[in-house]
Amino acid sequence: MRLNDVKLAVVGLGYVGLPLAAEFGKKRSVIGFDINRERVAELAGGHDHTLEVSHAELAEASGLRFTAEREELRNANVFIVTVPTPIDEFKRPDLTPLIKASETIGAVLKRGDIVIYESTVYPGATEEDCVPVLERVSGLKFNQDFFAGYSPERINPGDKEHRVSTIRKVTAGSTPAIAELVDEIYRQIIVAGTHKASSIRVAEAAKVIENTQRDVNIALINELALIFNRMGIDTEEVLKAAGTKWNFLPFRPGLVGGHCIGVDPYYLTHKAQSIGYHPEIILAGRRLNDSMGIYAVSQLVKAMTRRDIHVQGSRALVMGLAFKENCPDLRNTRVVDIVAELKEYHVQVDVYDPWVDPEEAVAEYGIRPVAEVQPGQYDAIVLAVAHSQFATMGSAAIHALGKPKHVLYDLKYLFPADQTDLRL
Repeated sequence: MRLNDVKLAVVGLGYVGLPLAAEFGKKRSVIGFDINRERVAELAGGHDHTLEVSHAELAEASGLRFTAEREELRNANVFIVTVPTPIDEFKRPDLTPLIKASETIGAVLKRGDIVIYESTVYPGATEEDCVPVLERVSGLKFNQDFFAGYSPERINPGDKEHRVSTIRKVTAGSTPAIAELVDEIYRQIIVAGTHKASSIRVAEAAKVIENTQRDVNIALINELALIFNRMGIDTEEVLKAAGTKWNFLPFRPGLVGGHCIGVDPYYLTHKAQSIGYHPEIILAGRRLNDSMGIYAVSQLVKAMTRRDIHVQGSRALVMGLAFKENCPDLRNTRVVDIVAELKEYHVQVDVYDPWVDPEEAVAEYGIRPVAEVQPGQYDAIVLAVAHSQFATMGSAAIHALGKPKHVLYDLKYLFPADQTDLRL
C-alpha cells in the first residue's frame, strides 16, 4: 500500500480520537467512527462537548464524516484505534474497549489492511492481545494478510497550546515497510515531526513510561509536602527556592487523577508482575498519590478544629471537580476522594465546577454540582482545581463565600500564602 492508497478511519471519537480525526480531515477523507450514536449526532451537528475541537475546527475538517455504522468501515483500509484503556476497581488493566474495537475492525478487515493502535497499553499488548482478536474475527493471518502499527497518543486535555499537530509523534509498525508507511501517514499532519521506533513494543513502552515518570516525580513532591508541613515550612516557598537551579524539575504537589498519570503506571506494573518483577518505586508512588485526598481532608479538619469550627454538621464548598483545570474531563478525578472523606466526617459538601456537565457528574460519581454559590454559607472552602474562573474571582471573593469564621484551603497554590488559610 502507498500513501495515496490510504483510506483512513478513526475508531473512537473521544478526547484522543476526535482531535486526530479532525487534523486528518483537513488533509484527506476520513471516516470518524464511534459506537455512541449520541456522540456521532453531536459531532455531525458541529459540536464537541469535550471542548477539545471547536465548531470552526470541525467545519475546517471538510474531509471528516461521522458514523456509528460498522459496515461503513469496510470503505477504509487503515484503521486508527483511539479507545480508552482504563483500570478496573482492583487497579488492573481493563482492555475491554480495546478488545471490542478490535472485534469491530476484525469483522470488516480485508487483505492488505493496517490497524494502528494509539491507546495506552503495556508493552506487548498490541501483538499479544489485540492482533489475535483481529485474526480470530477476520480469519486473516497477521503480517501476511494484514498488518499492525502503534503510535501512542499524546493528547493533553484542555491544552490549547500543545495540540495533536504540534507534539512530536512516536510511530511503529509490525514490519519495516509498514513502519515507514505508518510514519508517513502521521507526517501528513504532525508539524512537530515524528520518531520512528524500532518496534511496536518499544513504542508501547515509551508511552507507558511517559506518565509513569511524571507520577513518580509528583509522588516525590507530595511526600516532600507531607514532610515540610510537619516542619511548618511552606512547600511552595521551598520549591521556588530550589527552582532557581537550572536543572530542578518544576513539579508541584497535589491530587493525581485523569486518564493518564493516575492510570498508565498500573499497566506497566501489571506487566512487570506478570513476568515476576515487583515494581516497588512505581507502586509506592501510586499509593502515596492516591492517598493525597484523605491527607488533605485531615489537614483541613485540623485547621477547622484549631479555629473552633465544629466539624460534624459543618458545611464545605469544594471548588472544582474536573481532574485538571480549564477542561470538563471527569475521568478518574481524585477530587471525589476529598468529597467522600469529608462526608465521613458528616460534613455537608457542595461541589461547584462551571466546566463539568452536571448529569455526567451524577452518572459517574453520584455528585450533582451546584449551579451557583452564595456568600457567607461555608465553614470550609477547598480550592481543588485551578480553573481560570476561580483565579479571576480572586481570593477576597472566594473568602466571602465563607462564614465569618471559616478555612480556605488552596490545594493548587492559586493565590499567595497570605491570601489563604491553608496550603498543601
